[in-house]
Amino acid sequence: MMATTHALFGMALGAISLLVAPEFAPLAIAAGGAGGLFPDLDLAGDHRKDLHFPVYYSLAAVPALALAVLAPSVATVAGGVFLASAAVHSASDALGGGLELRPWEATSEEAVYDHFDGQWIRPRRWIRYDGAPEDLLAAAVFAVPGVLYAEPLQQAVLALLGISTGYVLVRKRLVDLGETLADRLPARVAAFVPVE
Repeated sequence: MMATTHALFGMALGAISLLVAPEFAPLAIAAGGAGGLFPDLDLAGDHRKDLHFPVYYSLAAVPALALAVLAPSVATVAGGVFLASAAVHSASDALGGGLELRPWEATSEEAVYDHFDGQWIRPRRWIRYDGAPEDLLAAAVFAVPGVLYAEPLQQAVLALLGISTGYVLVRKRLVDLGETLADRLPARVAAFVPVE
């Protein structure tokens, strides 16, 4: 799934605080968005392995959320929602495609790494690849709570949805463009460009 889809889901998760602790809603929504984005910061490293922890984030999120419910504060709410959002992001990557350069070809059997079991979880391909039309549909559904919430959240959600739409429109062409640009890099620079 797109990073924006994960962020929008995290924001929707944080919006649940409107029902139980509305005074923490802006913080929870922001923490959910940040937690939804955080695992994808490993794009520069070993993607879906370095910062994706489907089991460990989940194990950490349960007591963190319990603490946020029992003793709500800026730190407990932000921490609980951040961890829950990162957990859902990490686990839900298994619902998408694999790690291949052209995930629509469905050649990889590696979706996300499970550090607990020491193995890759296979892709389910419910959302065929990041940037697939069904990915945009999921992003739009997750955007609903944010669009219904007051400013400035609406603008942030609409911006993420706009980025998602643009990405979906150019997703497949980006691979060809990236390969063309990589072929033109000086050898010294090309040595640092990942091949997949």
